[in-house]
Amino acid sequence: MTLNNQPEPNLTPSGDPWLLTPGPLTTSLSVKQAMLHDYGSRDLHFIDVNRRMRKRLIEIVNGQGTHECVPLQGSGTFVVEAMIGSFVPADGKLLILINGAYGERIAKICKYYKRETVLLEFAEDAPVCVAQVDQTLAQDKSITHVAAVYCETTSGVLNPIEDIAQVVAKHERSLLIDAMSAFGALPLDASATPFDAVVASSNKCLEAVPGLGFCIARKDALENTKDNAPSLSLDLYDQWTVMEKTAQWRFTPPTHAILAFNQALNEYEKEGGVSGRKKRYSENCLALVNGMRAMGFQTLLSDAVQAPIIITFLSPADPNYNFEVFYEALRKTGYVIYPGKLTNADTFRIGCIGSLGVGQINRALKIVEQILHNMGVLNRGPVQAVVA
Repeated sequence: MTLNNQPEPNLTPSGDPWLLTPGPLTTSLSVKQAMLHDYGSRDLHFIDVNRRMRKRLIEIVNGQGTHECVPLQGSGTFVVEAMIGSFVPADGKLLILINGAYGERIAKICKYYKRETVLLEFAEDAPVCVAQVDQTLAQDKSITHVAAVYCETTSGVLNPIEDIAQVVAKHERSLLIDAMSAFGALPLDASATPFDAVVASSNKCLEAVPGLGFCIARKDALENTKDNAPSLSLDLYDQWTVMEKTAQWRFTPPTHAILAFNQALNEYEKEGGVSGRKKRYSENCLALVNGMRAMGFQTLLSDAVQAPIIITFLSPADPNYNFEVFYEALRKTGYVIYPGKLTNADTFRIGCIGSLGVGQINRALKIVEQILHNMGVLNRGPVQAVVA
């Protein structure tokens, strides 16, 4: 199917489409330009950039003096796997709180590493129930660790991480947090929210390029991970001790991604850190949700549990609607969205994060409306979600 009256492309300053995705996402021109330099891994300037990067990341969670930052090459999943392998010993038992694909991915990692698990599963459109976590920990004293996803990117649902942390601490267990889609935009205070480790990556709410993950961990918990990791490359203890001794990476670092990350952190601090970033994303989210609802779209989640990161919309019931046609028409006009990731509902996802604001959201909304008109879609209501 082809569309008539295709709107003119609306591109970023570097001539790329706007990425309305949960990451990789649109980066500022200055972040891109930071990668136009080559540094050796032993260069003194590069070593200083790494030192400041680690310090700044700890400050974001108010962990100065108590926590350490261990960066790691690779995508977000690399550092999630590194956290699980390093912090959960071979004789440990991990309770995994699952309400989406990324909780399920942690369970899959544990199968590879032959770590014993207990799975506590919730609906994809609902947050983790803290009372059930409390009950499970009370009943099973053999559980040593708990893994939770702060913002589950599958749907955009916000999990009550502070409440989860308090319950885990009450039962004297160790909490491991996947904050991939939350870190830097949603608050996490290490002095008030007890956790052993939290992981995130460069290409989400901190608005840098992919290629770098990091773990922020309580120093005493990190010290206790020696000899746990079943992987050389993903051994956070070894990575940390080498960096502490030499100020260098064990293996070739992603130098250009780190330079971009350094610039992204400069811009993050200039915007006001967590509060500034959350404010802009919340404004983007409000504009997006209101605009889509005005066109007849329905969000999967209620506003009460929706994180201002990525929004899942139910697909229209109209037979003229086809996601691939919709997606391609949006891409050609300068906007890239994501397909749905739910297991049992027809959806698509639009992100609120990246180097963009309400102006880009409003422009995208106008184009969505025109594309639906060109497709002959009368949004009679969404295909209803069936979420277990």
